[in-house]
Amino acid sequence: MIAEAGLAALWLAAALAALQLVLGCMGVASQRIDLLAAVRPVAVVQGVLTGIAFAILIWLFVTVDLSVALVAANDASTKPLLYKFAGTWGNHEGSMLMWVTILAMAGGAVAIFERRLNERTLIATLAAQAAIGLGFYAFLLFASNPFARLDPAPVEGQGLNPLLQDPGLAFHPPTLYLGYVGLSVAFSFAVGALVTRDVGAAFARAMRPWVLGAWILLTLGITAGSYWAYYELGWGGWWFWDPVENASLMPWLAATALLHSVTVLATREGLRAWTVMLAVVAFSMSMVGTFLVRSGILTSVHAFAVDPKRGTFILALLAIYIGGALALFALRVGTVREGSRFDAVSREGSLVINNLLLSAILGIVLVGTLYPLVAEAVTGEKLSVGPPYFNSAAGPLALVLVAVMAAGPIMRWRRDDLKATLIRLAGPLLLSALALLAVILLAPGIRILPLLGLVAASGVGLASFAPLWGRNLRRTPFYIWGMVIAHFGIAVSMAGMAAESAFTKETLVAARIGESHRVGPYTVRLDDVMPVAGPNYTAIEGTVVAQRGNGAPFTLHPQTRNFPSPQTETNEAAITTVLDGQLYIVVGRSDDEGRWQLRLWWKPFVTLIWLGGALVAFGGLLSLIGRVRREVRHAPPRSTI
Repeated sequence: MIAEAGLAALWLAAALAALQLVLGCMGVASQRIDLLAAVRPVAVVQGVLTGIAFAILIWLFVTVDLSVALVAANDASTKPLLYKFAGTWGNHEGSMLMWVTILAMAGGAVAIFERRLNERTLIATLAAQAAIGLGFYAFLLFASNPFARLDPAPVEGQGLNPLLQDPGLAFHPPTLYLGYVGLSVAFSFAVGALVTRDVGAAFARAMRPWVLGAWILLTLGITAGSYWAYYELGWGGWWFWDPVENASLMPWLAATALLHSVTVLATREGLRAWTVMLAVVAFSMSMVGTFLVRSGILTSVHAFAVDPKRGTFILALLAIYIGGALALFALRVGTVREGSRFDAVSREGSLVINNLLLSAILGIVLVGTLYPLVAEAVTGEKLSVGPPYFNSAAGPLALVLVAVMAAGPIMRWRRDDLKATLIRLAGPLLLSALALLAVILLAPGIRILPLLGLVAASGVGLASFAPLWGRNLRRTPFYIWGMVIAHFGIAVSMAGMAAESAFTKETLVAARIGESHRVGPYTVRLDDVMPVAGPNYTAIEGTVVAQRGNGAPFTLHPQTRNFPSPQTETNEAAITTVLDGQLYIVVGRSDDEGRWQLRLWWKPFVTLIWLGGALVAFGGLLSLIGRVRREVRHAPPRSTI
């Protein structure tokens, strides 16, 4: 009866979402404040019920209840406990239940903690959140029931995709989903503000923590996912422009633009209509990402191939939510008052350029991701859009974007002087010029895009500290520190990307036991290859001795693993991290002559990519803490209808 209890909790939560939507619509139409008192507890209880349903599903996976079809298809008694737990969301139905759970709990959090909006706008916001939830409840209950029984129950389950049997599964999907749902809350705030014609600073201040929190989580999720794919897939790359990778990047790009726009609205009363539009676009991108990953139209390590009818269901939800929001925006945008004016040469002006460039990059990624799918649907011909397109189209815009990012924090609000701005940029410009000279002299023949990336990273790295110049550092607010660290993190990541692209050395060999080969500054010798057994796999493990110059030799153990349930072969790279890069080794199959495939990479400064991502997220966290503290200290009396 445990599975049935989970299903009952889901049905009750769906009923409460419908009630919340009805009460919300009545409250907005009648302008009755007392209905807010009814909507709040409904939203909270809905969140509790979905939490119970998700906890029950986790229990079914941990105890390997094979009478539940989802457990039988994705779990096995031989799996380590961590993957029984994390495997709850390593499948289609479980991941969608996680989505709904986070969505409902976020709505409950808004109901409990939001005190800045007037009651009518808050009622409209909670009604919009309930409307989003209703569609996903319907999807789960009618198309993707996670608690469906299997009769008779099998003796053993089919297990989890071995590529997902990694600690990253416990961290990466929940982080991304939390980010996606944070954008859904921002979307609900935007819809609520449009419905009540209340697009102003209070709306922006209420929405900003959710946008910032979503952006932090998306940053962490993308960074962690990049490193997970890097060490797990054994191909030596950190980003492949895979459609499912792009599905997480697109919401991040939109959220980055929205974060800057909502800050201008919250602090300077500008960019009102643009902020609302970006909130709709950001949630649209999270829905597009959900459609790509969960529809079954993609074949990817990250995607779940499922019944195409489910993809049609998600596509219908996307059309309803996004189409409805865009229609509402078109109807109400004329009622959104113009914000405060500002000159082109100002911090607001730089943020507008920032947003336009982010939107252009988002468009490039969206077109490159969807074009092969549309072309195949129309012509039946399979096309591939890969790194050459994305790098050449988005790369130059990204370089311009970081240049604008360097200038933005140095400029004054409202109005500034171009000459004075250039004078303040003298230090970063000089450092960029020196970096350009050094790279040309030390690495002649470097490609233009990595060269410009290294040059831009040096200038942006110095310019990111400009907001601290002349300040009392002990009294500098957290959100200023957060901005500085996040911008510096972008420079660090860019330096890592450029260095990895420009200086990576690769050696692919068929090696006999005892043979030595060189890659970058390392000499690598294959000493042995032996079979080994893991908890739920067998493997061929290489013993590789590496030495850098006259340094001490050290041993690495790359593996090729074979999982029986389901039958899958994976590569487990052996990676050594040093201060200036990583040595990355993969062992493959043997040939008829007793030679073993060895793939060797030396990747200078590649770890800066993920260090920079961590710095960006940490900077965002400091900003969130600083903003919340500021809001608490300066919170005005609660407004009413």
